[in-house]
Amino acid sequence: MSARSLKRKRSALSDFVMRHRKKLTPADVGLPTTGGRRTPGLRREEVAQLAGVGLTWYTWFEQGRDIQVSESFLLKISKALKLNDAECSHFFLLAHQRPPPAEARQWQNVTPHIQQLLDDLTARPAYVINLRWDVIAWNATADGLFHFSTRELAERNIIRLVFSDPDLRRRLPEWRKDAPRLLAQFRSDLAGAPEDPAMLNLIEDLKKLSPDFRQWIEQPDMESYRRGIGTLMSENSERRDFTHETLTVDEHYHLKMVVYFEETT
Repeated sequence: MSARSLKRKRSALSDFVMRHRKKLTPADVGLPTTGGRRTPGLRREEVAQLAGVGLTWYTWFEQGRDIQVSESFLLKISKALKLNDAECSHFFLLAHQRPPPAEARQWQNVTPHIQQLLDDLTARPAYVINLRWDVIAWNATADGLFHFSTRELAERNIIRLVFSDPDLRRRLPEWRKDAPRLLAQFRSDLAGAPEDPAMLNLIEDLKKLSPDFRQWIEQPDMESYRRGIGTLMSENSERRDFTHETLTVDEHYHLKMVVYFEETT
């Protein structure tokens, strides 16, 4: 990158940080308001205090000086400045030329509109998963198949259910075909956050719970990928075959909606 480009990039980053600092008031971040202020917004020392970083280092950063900062530093500043997801991603792109790490953007809820969209799909099972394949939202039809609402929070994970839930496994007549394909897709998703502690903990847990998972996580069926279960026995022992479509709900949070389409003969 040329010196002129670097200078322009640092200037854009400096303007971005300063603009967001000046948008906030002490009341916005829970600080007491004392006396008049000659300039709008928070002071630099207040941002540094909220973020838990050194004032000098923060000042140099805001001034656009040529210093190296870690992802941890950027996340602390973004939280202190109360950046939303889009702003945080733009902030990281200005500073590091890449978005924030996926593990820093865990989101446990969907918007009311997304939940309404799920509920409107009355004839089709559908659920939303995050990068770790935790099921964070679903419709009543999916609940009828997988019983998400009666499961503990930690159990609402598609990979965990497929490899460690004996009741579900008994209802999967094509388990030996479905499981490797699901795992291939899961492993592909893992590349988006290879150091995410939550992802790594899930993998270590399943290695202990499932010999098949322990073997296949190293070499899954890489010729076929799947986010949804292909064949499932209903509660009345009726075989149901499905295809799937995957919709992106939020690219920053890596949220995907998996919609099941039942195949009819």
